[in-house]
Amino acid sequence: MSTRRQLKAAEAIREVVATSVLTDIRDPRVRDVTVISVDVSPDMREAKVSVSVMGDDAQKDLSIRGLQNSAGFLQSKIANRLDTRYTPRLTFELNRGQENALAVHEILARLKAEKEGSHEGEGGGVSTSHSTEDEPTASTDDTDALPPKSTDEPSAEL
Repeated sequence: MSTRRQLKAAEAIREVVATSVLTDIRDPRVRDVTVISVDVSPDMREAKVSVSVMGDDAQKDLSIRGLQNSAGFLQSKIANRLDTRYTPRLTFELNRGQENALAVHEILARLKAEKEGSHEGEGGGVSTSHSTEDEPTASTDDTDALPPKSTDEPSAEL
């Protein structure tokens, strides 16, 4: 479980790294990088920075290597911002959450298209999945078949 101190340090590190990537790092390998999150170890000596990179796999590898080479510069920026005994050692990892979300979206879209295609073949191009003719209009519950209780007679149930 992360302590409040760890969470505050992680957020400060994320802010420093994100702004430095945008404005200070001049490495041409570091392009289209978004800092997603930072996880700080309990002893505050290591920080794992999760980043997302737009581009192909070669661009992603180049960006991660560029960030690793810029880690010392980023650590000095963090040391100026944080007042701690140790400056966390930065490691960068690629976050593939966006790629996974896009892959799931494509699969769902393909399944939806296949499902709609199978309905068109059955009904001559007209989808019947939203018609109200198949829905029952009257309830088939047994309680509707019982006569209503009279309120004038005393109840036999105790």
